[in-house]
Amino acid sequence: MMDKIRLVIIDDHPIFREGVAAILGSEPDIEIVGQGISADDAMAMTRDFLPDAILLDVNMPGGGLNAAGAIANTFPVVKIIMLTGSADEDDVVAALKAGAHAYVLKGVAARELNGILHTVYAGEGYVTPSLAANLLSVMKASTRGKQEEADGFDELTERERQILELIAAGTSNKEIGQDLFLTEKTIKHYVTNILQKLHVNNRVQAALLAQKKKQTKSSAQ
Repeated sequence: MMDKIRLVIIDDHPIFREGVAAILGSEPDIEIVGQGISADDAMAMTRDFLPDAILLDVNMPGGGLNAAGAIANTFPVVKIIMLTGSADEDDVVAALKAGAHAYVLKGVAARELNGILHTVYAGEGYVTPSLAANLLSVMKASTRGKQEEADGFDELTERERQILELIAAGTSNKEIGQDLFLTEKTIKHYVTNILQKLHVNNRVQAALLAQKKKQTKSSAQ
């Protein structure tokens, strides 16, 4: 019997929320364990059900970004997916810094949303492509300053730099393992080290930082 992805959906628009729940809940490997409308609901359901993943809207009572930050700090094992109508770059940056694993716009197709959920559950990050492109131009160096960002890159081993390049290219842990003849578990350990050294919360931030570093290097040459 396959393990089901246990999911909580928080959105203060009942028709939208129930529609998403009906679509994803009809998948054989997804179980909707809770639904709510606010940041308080998000925290309560995360505490009570400890789901594998939670869908949050940016704009909802109590604030989706506040909920994301609180969940990331208290329940880091839960995958946080922002499913929102806000294409504001500040919201995207704030969500990723708060610890969200994915940022998805509400126009997404049902099949694509299902795919993104599985991608995030597998340990990957995701940002709607149009937003990711814009984000590169506004991504702040790092909350700890440019010098520490540079130091973070300097701390990476040759193998970690190699893995970071593959992450930036959108390669999954499994694919990186196959490319480098290492187990997926070993790659996960490398990724954890990379995130710590770069002072970022997730793969998406690491990838954006790597791409930004590459752009800076190219323009300096």
